[in-house]
Amino acid sequence: MADLVHPARALWWLFEPVHAVTYFSPEGRAAFEEAGLRGGWRGYFAGRSAPLGAVDAAPVIAAFFSFAPATVERALPDVWSQAGPDAALAARLDGSSAALARLLEHVKPEQVELVADLLEQAVARLDCAGRVLAAANTALPRPEGLYGRLWQAATVMREHRGDGHVAALVSAGLDGCEALVVRCALDVRREVLQPLRGWSDEEWEAAAARLVERGWLTERGTITECGRIRHQSLEAATDLAAARVWEHHPRAELDRLAAALKPISALCRGSMPPINPIGLPAASA
Repeated sequence: MADLVHPARALWWLFEPVHAVTYFSPEGRAAFEEAGLRGGWRGYFAGRSAPLGAVDAAPVIAAFFSFAPATVERALPDVWSQAGPDAALAARLDGSSAALARLLEHVKPEQVELVADLLEQAVARLDCAGRVLAAANTALPRPEGLYGRLWQAATVMREHRGDGHVAALVSAGLDGCEALVVRCALDVRREVLQPLRGWSDEEWEAAAARLVERGWLTERGTITECGRIRHQSLEAATDLAAARVWEHHPRAELDRLAAALKPISALCRGSMPPINPIGLPAASA
């Protein structure tokens, strides 16, 4: 029997790739570079943190959670001397809209509009208390263009879930590096994830040692049964934190959203590199 998947997780699998075009599409990178944010990490940190304003590194280290502080500090606040938050916001929206227009060229506009409408309705029902990134993105003006509307709604939903995931990780007693070490013990290669988040070998090994001491990992670095149970618990807590917006939504409406979103998500996911740090399961799943 196939494992049951929480509806909030199943929907995240579908709207996350729509948001992710801002990181992986050539249009997204070009828009950030045109705004003066050259180099992928400048665009990433400026674009994702811009809803918070011209912040220093400290709140971004806290909100993004899994990045090494030194990596964030290399980007912030210096990026704001190259492009302010308003320019970064415009760049991420322009790049993402252009990417979606290309990827969804053969999808009927009325299907795109249906998904945008349904996601915007979900956004309007969100409670963002305790969710800083979701709240900051929710406060942004509604884009005028159809693809911009789709991207922004998907972005609010994924940041809302991400904020809840960070809360679950903190509640489980994990810090940013430890969370990545656990993930690599489960299903991702260390040599892929570690450099993308900027942790040194010394920091990584120290995090692994702490996890061994607390019973999450074996001395060989493999996940223990206790660690697996704890990981399942924090993932369940993430789903629960993301579920409230869907609680009283009729199943038929959830199925309608999923059916309309699935081909759009597949096209967006097809543009992503096979090795990436987003956290989605394999596309075949």
